Amino acid sequence: MNFSWHIFVNLGILSAALLLGTFLRARVAFFQKYLIPNALTAGFIVLPLYNFVFPEIGLSAIQLGEITYHFLGLSFIALGLRTPPKGEKRGPAVFQTSIGIISQIVLQAIIGFGLTIFFIKTFMPNLFHTFGFLLPLGFAEGPGQAFSIGEAWKVHGVQDAGNIGLTFAAIGFILCCFGGIFLINHALRKGWISQQELKHMRKKETQTGIRPRNSKLLVGAYQTTDTEAIDSVSLHMALVLMSYFGAWLMLKGITFLLDMLGPIGHELAANLWGLHFIFAVTMGLLVRQFIKAFKCDHVVDNRTMTRISGLSVDIMVTSAIAAISIIAVAKYWVPLVIIAGIGAVATFFGTIWFCSRLFSDHRFLRTLFIFGVSTGTLSTGLALLRAVDPEFESPVAVDYTYASGVGFLMTIPLILIIPMPLRTFTTGNWIYSWIAFAIIGVYLLFVLVSYALISKRKALGQKERLWFKTQDLATKELKA
Repeated sequence: MNFSWHIFVNLGILSAALLLGTFLRARVAFFQKYLIPNALTAGFIVLPLYNFVFPEIGLSAIQLGEITYHFLGLSFIALGLRTPPKGEKRGPAVFQTSIGIISQIVLQAIIGFGLTIFFIKTFMPNLFHTFGFLLPLGFAEGPGQAFSIGEAWKVHGVQDAGNIGLTFAAIGFILCCFGGIFLINHALRKGWISQQELKHMRKKETQTGIRPRNSKLLVGAYQTTDTEAIDSVSLHMALVLMSYFGAWLMLKGITFLLDMLGPIGHELAANLWGLHFIFAVTMGLLVRQFIKAFKCDHVVDNRTMTRISGLSVDIMVTSAIAAISIIAVAKYWVPLVIIAGIGAVATFFGTIWFCSRLFSDHRFLRTLFIFGVSTGTLSTGLALLRAVDPEFESPVAVDYTYASGVGFLMTIPLILIIPMPLRTFTTGNWIYSWIAFAIIGVYLLFVLVSYALISKRKALGQKERLWFKTQDLATKELKA
């Protein structure tokens, strides 16, 4: 019998790299100092192998792209199936956090798209018009979304967008790790946080990523079934995979209907397959409501779903970094370096200036967390937050769980219009690009108006200062 081993060989290689990354984090001071995620280390370990060695034995980065694509969808479904806390009301910080998230996406989109137009009008006329949109997709959305959406652009004749999106995401991860630790130390020097708040960052388990022998272990999940009937994890994985199948059926149905519209409908359908994670989380939410309607929601354990999502994200990030084609990216190194560099500087300083005026409580914690999720993923944002708030005593992480849903819904129109300038690339008609720019302008106006209403007198106060100086209640509230 001749069975295909490719997916399991690739998963085995990625798993070995994750174990090696975990070993390096536990043993090497450099990885501990900057709290570098093991998945990021693992991805860079196998990156050169998948570029120069493994293709000789029939293993390619294309196979990793499929793993990245599908595990992205699984991670979104697992989050969508989680049951929200009952009877818990949140304050204005949820909307403020949503504005903080969207502000960085809009900032990165303006920088990326603006510089792309500059390159096209000057010395790179053949550059595809959505190149700069890969900056917010890679930085703020993450490697899975950047790759998935970028690969969908092949229908427009753009072959390397997925790889470029992964490269932006990798740069974002590096910025998150090094920039985040620099921001924490800078805040300590400036008095934004205290030495007491940083004591957890110096704990052995935080630095190594491994809990010491004989230490008290945390509960990762609860069993909701009798294992004689079905294992609890099996039940949860069945819900996730069934929901993913439902997302596939939904996309198939939409594709069938759009194909009736001719070439334009076919083109739109191809772009929607790159946005499969939106349909994945939608199906997860629908399945959750279906389970709730039949009063069976007690069998869904949020912690188990979090573990499944965490597993999916770790594999997705490792495969995404390893899938980068060095040869493909090298062709675009000039605009990539310039856009990523300016985007990194703007995100770093923009987050500090904006968030220090946007929030009224836990200002540094919220600023640090938004910087983490605006350059990496939720896991990197939580890693930075945990360095200062180890027990999540502040409401920052919980507020984000609500705000991310609001922010995700708000940014769906923005994500949908991102491919629009590709029509300029294929037809030469600039109206599509200007429409996209106008919609980004609407988002910018929304962010600025919301910021002005929330911040009031702080909105333009102390313009010369990076950090708005006011009495920060975060330390007192953490100790209360």
